This record gives sequence, C-alpha cells and structure tokens, in this order.
Amino acid sequence: MIDFHCHLDLYPDPWSVVRTCVDRRLYVLSVTTTPSAWSGTKALAAGADRIRTGLGLHPQLAHQRKGELPLFDHLIVETRYVGEVGLDGGPEYRATWSDQVAVFSAVLETCQRVGGRILSLHSRRAATPVLDALAAHPGAGSPVFHWFSGTGRELKRAIEAGCWFSVGPAMLTSEKGRALAAQMPRDRVLTETDGPFAKIDGAAAAPWDCEKAVTQLAALWGEPEAAVRAQLGRNLATLVAEP
Repeated sequence: MIDFHCHLDLYPDPWSVVRTCVDRRLYVLSVTTTPSAWSGTKALAAGADRIRTGLGLHPQLAHQRKGELPLFDHLIVETRYVGEVGLDGGPEYRATWSDQVAVFSAVLETCQRVGGRILSLHSRRAATPVLDALAAHPGAGSPVFHWFSGTGRELKRAIEAGCWFSVGPAMLTSEKGRALAAQMPRDRVLTETDGPFAKIDGAAAAPWDCEKAVTQLAALWGEPEAAVRAQLGRNLATLVAEP
C-alpha cells in the first residue's frame, strides 16, 4: 500500500501510527507544513525504510512562516521530497496571496537550483497559477498534484505538462473527484490519504486507509484490485527513479 501524502506529525499519537505503517509495510510520504517541523517529523521515521519525509511550507501558512525560507534552503540537501507546498486560492486566504506566490516561487527556485525534487503540491482553487509557476521554473522537479480539484481544462494542462497525481478515499467519494481521477493517466496515479485532515466516515483518515482508494480505483478503472496495486507499485517505482 502507498500513502503518498499524509501528515504523520499531526496525528494525536504519531509514534503509534508510524509503528502500524511499519508493521503493514506501507510506503508513506510524510509531508510537513513548515521547515521547522521537518527534523522532528523525520525523526518519527527513524529506522522505517519505507517512510519518506517531505520538506514543506504550506501555502496557508506562507504569510506566517515566510521567514523560514532560509531554513528550507538549508535543509533541502537532506531530502529528495518537498511537500506540502503550493498555492491556495480559497477566499479566506486571498489576503495572503502575494506571500503565497513569493514563497512558492522561492521554493521552486531552490528546487531548481539543487537539481529538482519530487514535489507534493497543494493547488486548491489555484491549479492554473500552480501550473504557471511550474512552467516558469523548469527543472524544479517531478510535480505530484495532491487531491487535484481543478477544472477539466486544468487537468488536461497538468497531464500535458507531465504531472503526477495522488488521490485518496475522500477525493474519490465525490462525483467530481471520481470524474477527474477517471481522466488521469493510470501510469501517473498514486494513492494518498491526507490524514489526519481528510475524514472517512467522520474519522481522521489513517495511512492504511489508502487501501480504500485502491478499491475505489478498481471500480473506476474496471480492474481487479490486484491489478490496481500492481499498477500503483510500478508508478511509484517510475516516479522515484526519475532524476
């Protein structure tokens, strides 16, 4: 099983969640929301060879944590993974837009400078400006849109740009989410949970709930679950092998 976007450090008992992930042999991308959270979150995965820790600066916190960009630059050499980063176009974050753009541009410039990273991207109501920023920073890395919720036209542009997508049970519960996922290239899809923020039946999603996304994709693709798991495994191997 693969959970390519979750926040291990934000569970009430993260150590217990990590132990279960290790016991179940989950591959997990543990994303962070601030550079200052990265070292502690990485420590959660000590000895867990299938958990990777992403270095992030969440767009919703950009106005508060933009002063941590020098720390981001310092830590970037310690990881291949960057996330959660991106832009949020929600009305409640309109006043912080200029800070978001400045922070995201700085993050992409840093990734470009160090030869590219695997990027887990937030793009709520902002898929077009995220794609514009990626186009302005070629070589920033391999973009993976987490919980893509843009328009069909934006999805087509992302596909044409070679982007990847991580989809989870919460996304695939909605009609729009399933419609978008059905159009995504099957060889560029990974599963995620976005736990503990995403909810399943009212409870915080756990990394092992990515198995529900496998079941949902199997129904969407008209394929046996074993075939979906095999496809997802090949996809992950391809992504992490990319330079």
